[in-house]
Amino acid sequence: MKYREFGRTGWQVSEVSFGAWGLGGDMWGPTDDAESLRTLHRAVDLGVNLFDTADVYGDGRSERLLARLRRERRESILIATKAGRRLPRQEVSGYNRANLTAFVERSLRNLETEALDLLQLHCPPLAAIESDAVFEILDDLVRAGKLRHYGVSVETVQEGLTAIRRPGVQSIQIIINMFRLKPVEEFLPAAATRNVAVLARVPLASGLLSGRMRPDTRFAADDHRVTNRHGERFDVGETFSGMNYEAGLRAVDELRPLVPPGATLAQVALRWILMFPAVTAVIPGAKRPQQVEENVGSQALSPLPADAMARVRDVYDRYCRAAIHRRW
Repeated sequence: MKYREFGRTGWQVSEVSFGAWGLGGDMWGPTDDAESLRTLHRAVDLGVNLFDTADVYGDGRSERLLARLRRERRESILIATKAGRRLPRQEVSGYNRANLTAFVERSLRNLETEALDLLQLHCPPLAAIESDAVFEILDDLVRAGKLRHYGVSVETVQEGLTAIRRPGVQSIQIIINMFRLKPVEEFLPAAATRNVAVLARVPLASGLLSGRMRPDTRFAADDHRVTNRHGERFDVGETFSGMNYEAGLRAVDELRPLVPPGATLAQVALRWILMFPAVTAVIPGAKRPQQVEENVGSQALSPLPADAMARVRDVYDRYCRAAIHRRW
């Protein structure tokens, strides 16, 4: 495993880390806790030391699985969680002291710890990112020993650029993948200048960039890839990165020639993200040990040559830019 500096924190984190949304057992089809734990243990075996979760993933189920992982391993494990999506409505008034403190206390119990390694505001409205009061509360929670560090998970480049102006923000989590080039063009340079860690989320565009999906692929009835294709439940950009499914499949077909023998498109997609030094870690999800092995295997690929990088940009320009670039 290769490691990168996590902004200004002094941490060294695995450049292929672990996104634990799918382990919550909601919005990604059914899951089994025993299999989830085998998957988490396999990740640690392979050198993964950063796990990203949230209080709403399975209503705390994902956090509790990570607490058990930490009990069962001797290695140092960093857990980044999130807060804010438990609010009934995403309004800045909900990001008050009582609510944020309650969310933190709940995550502390779920994770069986006295201090959260990293708390991220969970895709808050821009007004919350612009609010001095919200970050004063987070600073107070750091001083109280409830948080070691805090960051923000964002939907848009504008939100990310606004958040990194806050001196206490140590990290930004933002969607970066072959179908999302705006963060590469407009956000990564600014994050690097401020030495803010960047977690690249949704790196496989909800599985589209795995190369395994087909027009007739079926998902569980409660899977967000069924229920949120048009933004019915949350920001549509979280599902297939906002891509129309059929157009995404056509774009994937044009990316397949980039895959070298013995590799997968998913590995190439992850390796593409790691080509950017300003990215601290990529956080693909996994529900089975074999998926973790595939994700980590992306590190073994050679750097993508200039013509491959150009092909990704060409596919983005033809299939994604008009629909995606202006929105996020």
